[in-house]
Amino acid sequence: MNGIQVILDGFSRIEELVPAALADLSPDELLVRQDPDANSVAWLIWHLTRVQDAQIADLAAAEQAWKSMGWSAQFSLPYDQGATGYGQSSTEVGAFSAADSTMLLGYFHDTAAASRSFLATLHDDDLDTIVDTRWDPPVSMGTRLVSIISDDIQHAGQAAYLRGILMRSRHMQ
Repeated sequence: MNGIQVILDGFSRIEELVPAALADLSPDELLVRQDPDANSVAWLIWHLTRVQDAQIADLAAAEQAWKSMGWSAQFSLPYDQGATGYGQSSTEVGAFSAADSTMLLGYFHDTAAASRSFLATLHDDDLDTIVDTRWDPPVSMGTRLVSIISDDIQHAGQAAYLRGILMRSRHMQ
């Protein structure tokens, strides 16, 4: 297995986690926040998708699916067009209102497909390419891709945990 195959495997795991985290949740459940500062399942899935979309598009020198495929207009969120959720306040997270698992999955699948297409163009040597010199040490393509995988898997896990709480609470009523 080479480095690109490992990266592709990491991204494929995200593709397994996201649909499972959204499965069988109602629109109301997708927006539940366990406390006033918590993230909802819907916001977490949107955020992990936005981060992947923005960062892969940047690496690929391509337009984000968010804009090019019309997802920004479909979601119609009260955020700046370029918002990814990074650094949002609790109030901003609370303003998230796109509670449609079909729409969340559609955007995620389009982003995942764009990611796979880009990754298919890479060779192991590309992983050493420096893509961000603002850090010490500078960030390589491989490091950035692992960072995206790590961030997305963490958020998908958080969404899955919240889904579990919501599903158990149904049975307690």
